[in-house]
Amino acid sequence: MEVNDVLKEWEETEQKILKHLGPPDSVHLSELTQRSGLEVFEAIFSGELPSPPIGETLDYIPVHMEYGIAVFQGRPQRKHYNPLGTVHGGWFCTLLDSAVACAIHTTLPAGKAYTTLELKVNMVRALTDATPLVRAEGKIVHVGRQTATAEGRIIGPDGKLYAHATTTCLIFDAPKKTS
Repeated sequence: MEVNDVLKEWEETEQKILKHLGPPDSVHLSELTQRSGLEVFEAIFSGELPSPPIGETLDYIPVHMEYGIAVFQGRPQRKHYNPLGTVHGGWFCTLLDSAVACAIHTTLPAGKAYTTLELKVNMVRALTDATPLVRAEGKIVHVGRQTATAEGRIIGPDGKLYAHATTTCLIFDAPKKTS
């Protein structure tokens, strides 16, 4: 597929998703963990649950979730630049952390939560606003009772790799809501 065709498809996907995403806000963990991970994402995509505020802050959205896979799409912009005139490494890390951690989240049953224990990111190519959209794709490697691992990549519409990552997450029983 040609770069312009991929970019057009990604932009159309973004517009469809933005029509249904709720406004950014947070929800108490005890409310989220009454649903399975996939049910949480279905509720976010339908607008029943708010979208996470970090996406608004750093200009990225979730675009696809299925068991063991999470895809986010981001717009690198000048406001994300470091002093050297390229996108700051923290932007790469946050986008990849969302993709790999949410890939794990999709596998969790109701009543379970997770947190990132470790994130390893390799940035292999500079990113600027000349690349209008990128995708971070996370996939699980292993999910156990207490830990899970996943890997991810940031790619451009031309198929170029910008960064790759691995994560280890701790899985635990969700805390009960207290009054």
